[in-house]
Amino acid sequence: METKERRVGTVSRGIRCPIIRQGDNLAELVSKSVLEAAEIEGFEMRDRDVIAITESIVARAQGNYASVEAIAKDVKEKLGGGTIGVIFPILSRNRFAICLRGIAMGAKKVVLMLSYPSDEVGNELVSLDKIDEAGINPYSDVLSLERYRELFGENKHEFTGVDYVAYYGDIIRSCGAEVEIVFANQAKAILDYTDCVLTCDIHTRARTKRILKAASAKVVLGLDDIMTSPVDGSGCNERYGLLGSNKSTEDSVKLFPRECKDLVLDIQDRILKGCGKHVEVMVYGDGAFKDPKGKIWELADPVVSPAFNDGLVGTPNELKLKYLADNDYKDLSGEALKEAISASIRAKEENLVGNMASQGTTPRQLTDLIGSLCDLTSGSGDKGTPVVLVQGYFDNYTN
Repeated sequence: METKERRVGTVSRGIRCPIIRQGDNLAELVSKSVLEAAEIEGFEMRDRDVIAITESIVARAQGNYASVEAIAKDVKEKLGGGTIGVIFPILSRNRFAICLRGIAMGAKKVVLMLSYPSDEVGNELVSLDKIDEAGINPYSDVLSLERYRELFGENKHEFTGVDYVAYYGDIIRSCGAEVEIVFANQAKAILDYTDCVLTCDIHTRARTKRILKAASAKVVLGLDDIMTSPVDGSGCNERYGLLGSNKSTEDSVKLFPRECKDLVLDIQDRILKGCGKHVEVMVYGDGAFKDPKGKIWELADPVVSPAFNDGLVGTPNELKLKYLADNDYKDLSGEALKEAISASIRAKEENLVGNMASQGTTPRQLTDLIGSLCDLTSGSGDKGTPVVLVQGYFDNYTN
């Protein structure tokens, strides 16, 4: 019997699951949901399929939450409870506003230093065009709130309609703390106001801490140093602290998942026992991609994937088909071209770094690429698919 040629490559499916609550056996629920989906929808599981689980249901099953009171207690204990410099936060109601409430409750005064013209992930306070028109050098100039308003007035976020400068100031005052707002991009600028600093940047935090410590700041902590252990029975994250947290209620945040490598290995084992297939498993949060219109870089989590099995370590090892077609085999066409390219793929080296035929392929970690695909598949709203099954990701033209 003639074998039919496959005509489909990578497929990404959102898998519907029950609503997850604290204490649920997540490995059992995820495995069951995937296997039932395969049976009901009529697709077959394959070796090296990827099962990806949103970080949010992992943290929910772990019960990893913290109240603003717990955050305030930790901040006060670690930063002294006086005047605190809170620098480089992202502009987000979901990601930072509740954290800011807890921080303000643990201080007498907050000097809030915002980066401009945008935050770390691209949310604009003011456009670069307006900065240019005003003759401001954002790399060196420090602006007071009064100067910022004089130059740029009120600036509401393009997508949320929120003036984050006013919003964050109101949050701090509502918590009983004094507030002073300044705008600067040099971390050392905060030391003109206070020597106790909480730096709230995500991906640049190590450099910011290094600069402040070298400038003899008295206390330098990051969001990854707050809520690293339980406070009055709260959740915590030993590695990332408040980084990766999301608003849960008006008075609490859901923290990034705690260590969950055991979870991915458990799911991998259950699928192997359930259908005989060896799958890859990962936990994912934000994808790593940028919106060209709003200029927002999606990745507000400290990493795309906090846990994955060893089969997802590394980067893609791919040849660029169009390079081969336009260069090595430019004189071939039809079946001869197909066979030549297939032979090149079968013979490719284990490591193509530096090989011209791999230029233009995506030089990123597998977990960042797959996690971004999964984030786009599951969405962030009401799709109800917190698990994603990716099939054929590791296939190539010859499979």
